Amino acid sequence: MKKLTLLALVMLLAGVTGEVWSCTTFLMSGKHTPDGRPLLYKHRDTGTLDNALVYFNDGKYDYIGLVDSKESWKRDVWGGFNSAGFAIMNSAAYNNNSGDTTKLADREGEVMKMALATCATLADFEKMLNEMPKPIGVDANFGVIDAHGGAAYYETGNFSWKKIDANDPALAPFGLIIRTNYSFTGDPDIGYGYIRYETASLALNMALAQKKLDPQNLINCISRNLSHSLTKENFRNDLPESSADTRFRHIDDFITRTSTASAMLVVGALPGEDPASTMMWTLVGFPLTTVAVPVWVSAGKTLPAAVSMKDNMHAPLCDAAMTLKNQLFPIKRGSGPKYMNVALLLNKEKTGILQKVESVEKEIFMKTAALVAALPAKGKQQKEALLEHYKWLDGYITESYKELFGIEVK
Repeated sequence: MKKLTLLALVMLLAGVTGEVWSCTTFLMSGKHTPDGRPLLYKHRDTGTLDNALVYFNDGKYDYIGLVDSKESWKRDVWGGFNSAGFAIMNSAAYNNNSGDTTKLADREGEVMKMALATCATLADFEKMLNEMPKPIGVDANFGVIDAHGGAAYYETGNFSWKKIDANDPALAPFGLIIRTNYSFTGDPDIGYGYIRYETASLALNMALAQKKLDPQNLINCISRNLSHSLTKENFRNDLPESSADTRFRHIDDFITRTSTASAMLVVGALPGEDPASTMMWTLVGFPLTTVAVPVWVSAGKTLPAAVSMKDNMHAPLCDAAMTLKNQLFPIKRGSGPKYMNVALLLNKEKTGILQKVESVEKEIFMKTAALVAALPAKGKQQKEALLEHYKWLDGYITESYKELFGIEVK
């Protein structure tokens, strides 16, 4: 028997466990959204389940980044946006470096941090990729949008990259591009996430056809998607009578699985508009037990406390979400962690954890929409309005989680 290379062994194990590096992502050109704003979405799976937001001012542009709650947060950023209206995220690809024996790897977080600190446009990012010393140490689909109408994926390996432009009607006739864990221009027989790709494609194409591309619906389409495109299961159908009606279901190959740590949706600026209008909705923590929180770079270094990294490197809302997640996955031995108590998540009495979370979140979306509609164009008044909204968010989230779940978000 031929010996497995280290890379092949790692890939085999990733395929067997189905738990790490399983991100589901998409982006959309503003030419095809109802309000003309480009969209960028990352549903993140990783081995580090504690995530937080950090405001950085260590580069040409200030930026907000999604990071792991560990010391590497100073080096790696796993998605975010900057003061120039530039946003970036990634999914692992596994098939851009076929036959490459380069040992340098796993630098995607460093590349994204560098891009957020220095890039304002897709052209800046392309220049950065070209000028970086080779091998780069990546195998990824980088999704990028900017404040000038740009929206594209860069299927990137150690020595080269290929651009998939969402504004090219031959490549994306409806402006939508989806990527899971393989590149379309890489080896077609290597990669992961084919079932998740189909699940996301079905949901997003329906949202596109119905022009339901608001953040609330998109989060439900992806990070709250409880359907399986191959088996046709849907946990939202045939609900248990109550939370006492214990019903466990295996969740491998669903978009949200035990390895899901967070999600982010960047809503870009219109071409010619102040880049400060760019904003990001973030689900810090397990998406079925956390709420979406909006943030703006233009609000300055102060972020909502619920999603900000504290001195212990944790975000309070993420900790609360993990407490609730542990209730959904109470079996810890063997394969038990892959089985979720669906009755505790959703039930006909509407006492499920997700049903309560969505009721809290509905108010957040409503209040934020009203804020955006009345938000001053720029300057001190805009910043003050955003900071006041952050204050309301923290109070509302803290009160809601204590009342509904008996959990302190602090």
